[in-house]
Amino acid sequence: MKYRKLGKTGLDVSALSFGASSLGSVFRPTDDKESIATVHAALDSGINLIDVSPYYGLTKAETVLGQAIRDIPRDKFLLSTKAGRYGADQFDFSAKRIISSLEESLSRLHTDYVDMLFLHDIEFVDAGPIIEEAVPALLRLKEQGKARHIGISGLPLQLFKKLLPQMDADVILSYCHYSLNDTSLLELLPLLDERGVGLVNASPLSMGLLSTREPADWHPASRALKEQCQKAALFCAGQGYDIAKLAVQFSTANENIPTTLVSTANPANIAANAAWSEEPIDHALLQEVLNILSPVHNETWVSGKPEYNDEISSR
Repeated sequence: MKYRKLGKTGLDVSALSFGASSLGSVFRPTDDKESIATVHAALDSGINLIDVSPYYGLTKAETVLGQAIRDIPRDKFLLSTKAGRYGADQFDFSAKRIISSLEESLSRLHTDYVDMLFLHDIEFVDAGPIIEEAVPALLRLKEQGKARHIGISGLPLQLFKKLLPQMDADVILSYCHYSLNDTSLLELLPLLDERGVGLVNASPLSMGLLSTREPADWHPASRALKEQCQKAALFCAGQGYDIAKLAVQFSTANENIPTTLVSTANPANIAANAAWSEEPIDHALLQEVLNILSPVHNETWVSGKPEYNDEISSR
């Protein structure tokens, strides 16, 4: 497994990291024993960063993850969680709730600190409370040693462009913007480098778009984007290749993207993903797939408040 520096944090993170959302049964019903085995398989494969949130499975993911890591020495892994989002339409970024949320997370996770604490999906609320209440709460938790590093997460890249200059963030978590079909995250790298902000990339499969299966009904992508991604997946399948492998290899190969989160509740799947990240990429196949995806390259979708979405090209 390759390891890279995460901005100014001083942390060395594995090129592939583990997203624990699947442990909350957010994609399918899961077995807790299998979920726990998946966490152990991830760590055994060299993955050293685990990301979770109280929102995933309405605290189930944190609870199951806590069971998986409670007997593992704390210095054997890095742990990040989030605060502020607790349900599909339930947000609370008040200082009091941010602080109590982390305390609850620490209890579920059987630890006394997290390596990173993100404000979760902040594009859905006004910037005022984030800057005036939530960020000072994060700084207080950092001073107390309960969150070693702090940051924000969300979908629209414009969110980071607007808010990072107004706060002292150590890290950000961005998803669906560095994958086979969307590499727009690259435009954010100069700002992150300038400010020394670490980057966690997530969802190399674009929340299930890069699959031979139909994406979930809730997926916000346009029909054209869904169809083109499936076309690319079917092309790979015709070559005897799983597009998931190509996607993981593509997202983890860029040295400027420190780490990429993948989520599963299957031990064999996470072991396979880790192995893929170490194998050489098929450049000829990659070019064919990029050509197929070129008509929808960097197409995304609206998420949250209008002020974070007016740069988005969504068809």
